[in-house]
Amino acid sequence: MQVLTLCFAVAVSLFSSHSWAVSSQWRQYSATIEQSSWQLTANTPIHCQLEHEIPNFGTAIFRSVAAKSLNMDFELSMLRLPDDYGLAEVLSVPPHWRPGERTKSVASMNLLKQFNGDLPQKTAWTLLTELEQGFSPTFYYADWYSPYDKVVAALNPVQFPVQFHAFNQCISALLPYSFEDIAFTVLVYESGGDQLSRESRRRLSQIADYLRHDSDIESIELQGYTDSFGGRWMNEQLSIQRAEKIKEFFVAAGIAADRIQIEGFGERRHVASNETSLGRAVNRRVVVQMAKP
Repeated sequence: MQVLTLCFAVAVSLFSSHSWAVSSQWRQYSATIEQSSWQLTANTPIHCQLEHEIPNFGTAIFRSVAAKSLNMDFELSMLRLPDDYGLAEVLSVPPHWRPGERTKSVASMNLLKQFNGDLPQKTAWTLLTELEQGFSPTFYYADWYSPYDKVVAALNPVQFPVQFHAFNQCISALLPYSFEDIAFTVLVYESGGDQLSRESRRRLSQIADYLRHDSDIESIELQGYTDSFGGRWMNEQLSIQRAEKIKEFFVAAGIAADRIQIEGFGERRHVASNETSLGRAVNRRVVVQMAKP
């Protein structure tokens, strides 16, 4: 209740200068010290997610996912979605045991009709930093369902540090590539046989690392090709053999065999000239295309 009381006082002071009636009814939402709980709801090399429930209001969600660059976003998941367009002021409110600390204005968050609120990477990290220092990021906005009510929703920093440490550890272990980075992959081969090039073996290893943690792969298409050396029928069989071996790899990684389709085109559909060694190296390939729901 002390956090809510402080939020109320700050809100009245802040918004009285913005023509908000002091007599407005303030609906205040925040977890008590006993209720405050931070949960690491996703902790894998492809997805890290930290959540905090705001009783009777919704859930604050911080997330970071596997990608080539570091990323972070914040979502304010509300039980009652906005019924109109508006703006929420985001402030960082100091704890009552630190008198003299000023309230900080962090950002303005757009509220879109029938959508949760969200904030970009830099602001999300600012909220996490403020929570780490014991401040309460707090959202203030006019209610869409009552012309008399204003809403105050606050995050409680109690129990935050331990889970934040685990969240940071999760982020440090995220894979440096996303599903989009591997969904379309071209694997190339040494001359003759089904031996992948060194770079393609590394690429296949990356795909394996990703598939260990993502069970949502809906389908995989494997298309095998060869260069024009050798007979047409032999090349077609070799292209099928290459695709079959990659299929075995995916099945071993946990993908159901019936979700994997293979096709061998032999020396047809070449993408480079077969007159040069470089061109033939490009034509010896298996194209991997993965899809998710």
